[in-house]
Amino acid sequence: MAKDIKEIFDYLAGLYPELDLQLDDAVPCIQVPAASIRDIALQLRDDEELQLDSLMCLSGVDNADGTLGVVYHLHSMQLGHKLTVKVTVPLDDPHVATVEKVWRTADWHEREAYDLVGVIFDGHRDLRRILLPYDWEGYPLRKDYEVPEFYLGMKVPY
Repeated sequence: MAKDIKEIFDYLAGLYPELDLQLDDAVPCIQVPAASIRDIALQLRDDEELQLDSLMCLSGVDNADGTLGVVYHLHSMQLGHKLTVKVTVPLDDPHVATVEKVWRTADWHEREAYDLVGVIFDGHRDLRRILLPYDWEGYPLRKDYEVPEFYLGMKVPY
């Protein structure tokens, strides 16, 4: 039977007291410390009460407050409930453990977040740019990004 976010949070809070429930966001979510994401991801996937077996989307976000975020949208195919999990890291040390071994779909999602926002997923087996050229400088979805005037001698049209 599908659980709502409050039920999931109450269940997880007994196991991980460091979690924070954020109901005031447009999308209610559970805030997870970056150091705990891999362990909590395994719990979310493997726990019989949760069975969050599908990572629907993973996004990198510049929070514009000196932090970057990673947002995980999860779904239980068996039980039908959904959960959004967020991790926040400092802009000057944007490291988060990879979850690609928990949900294989995280592979390219994490590479995209690295490529466009600059989140470094520690332990990822192939963390390299996926959309931009390998020698591109900067991260285009960061708030402080400045579009270069030229790339390889060609004028950048934006």
